[in-house]
Amino acid sequence: MARRRGFFAELQHQAEVAAREQARAARQAEQAYNAEIRRQEQERKAEERTATQTSRANAAEDKRLAKEASDAHLAEMAAEVERRNSGLAEALQAIDSILTATLGEDDYLDLATLHVVAEHPPFSRTDLEEPVPMPDPVIDPPEPVWVPPIPPKGLMGVLGKKNHEKAVAQAGEAYWKAVADWKAGVTQAELARQESASQHAEMEAKRVAALQVERATYAAECSARESAAAERNEALDTLNVNLGYGAADAVEEYLSLVFSNSAYPASYPVEHDFSFDGATAELRLQVLVPGPDKVSTTSAYKYTKATDEITTTSLSQKACRDRYAGAVHQVALRSLHEVFEADRRGLIKTIALEVGTETIDPATGREGYVPFVAVCAERDSFLELDLSNVIPAATLGHLGAASSKNPYELVAADASGIRRS
Repeated sequence: MARRRGFFAELQHQAEVAAREQARAARQAEQAYNAEIRRQEQERKAEERTATQTSRANAAEDKRLAKEASDAHLAEMAAEVERRNSGLAEALQAIDSILTATLGEDDYLDLATLHVVAEHPPFSRTDLEEPVPMPDPVIDPPEPVWVPPIPPKGLMGVLGKKNHEKAVAQAGEAYWKAVADWKAGVTQAELARQESASQHAEMEAKRVAALQVERATYAAECSARESAAAERNEALDTLNVNLGYGAADAVEEYLSLVFSNSAYPASYPVEHDFSFDGATAELRLQVLVPGPDKVSTTSAYKYTKATDEITTTSLSQKACRDRYAGAVHQVALRSLHEVFEADRRGLIKTIALEVGTETIDPATGREGYVPFVAVCAERDSFLELDLSNVIPAATLGHLGAASSKNPYELVAADASGIRRS
């Protein structure tokens, strides 16, 4: 059966992956921050030790400083071991609570909540909305004023008459030359004003044209976002209508969204393949889980002072078998629970479920599939179960499931006689 994930499921899946990556990045950032604080503290202490060694260069002081450095290193190693053990415990606890983690969540998905509203960024070229500043004004030169020479008085007025007439003539020549220069200056000022106005008009026209282009581009981008949102919402509405009619492809698309919304531990990812038969109201569901080699066998981290190394201790073989089998059984019940709870319309009456893994066959070197659990569950009887108080292996037995005797050793379940996906 081909694996597939619908368009909306892929969007939901990517959102879930992004959320998990964001949480992981946040933890890494916090760890990096704490490591940087420790490093800075170590550098500060090292600087203090250096200063102390310079001022108190004696054997006793050196010994004390060496002990401080050793104590600081031991404290750092202890903190690192604690960090690793904390992360390990968190990862193992997440695997051990695969079933209970979903019981407090409502797996029903209201498609209306997936409607989107187009969000537009602000217009980025607001600089073009401001008119080009007006040029500095060009001022006409001041008009010259005729000021005749003052005529001499008394005896000098008689004796200096010719000199005065000469002075008047020279003043007149200077005045008319100043008038000519002034008229030329006025003409030049007018030409400068016209040139400045022309340049300003050209720059303003370019600004307006550029603004129109940018606004048209922005409007087109907004329109595209609006169209995309409208298409998505219309497709969701169509999906919801078809789901109401029980159309097989709509049921499958809806379930792909439900499974994409199901958050499994990052260290234990699962995949779902399924098909729905509307005529029989049966869902055939195959769930792929990680192989035993993908699940951590580390029990704890410890620091060995003699070798200055952080090493690991391993879980017992029995603990590894029990955890892996428990995870497989929880995945089986969780998958049935999520489908039946999400299907409020009751379109799915039975689920033919198989849980297994893909792994390399050590005998052939080729990838093969190993089924661990096969069960056919009926809706009404399954919903009567109180999964918060069950032992998953016992519940699967109650449902008549075929289960592997040892999934950890890749022993296949005998699924003969049970409807399989």
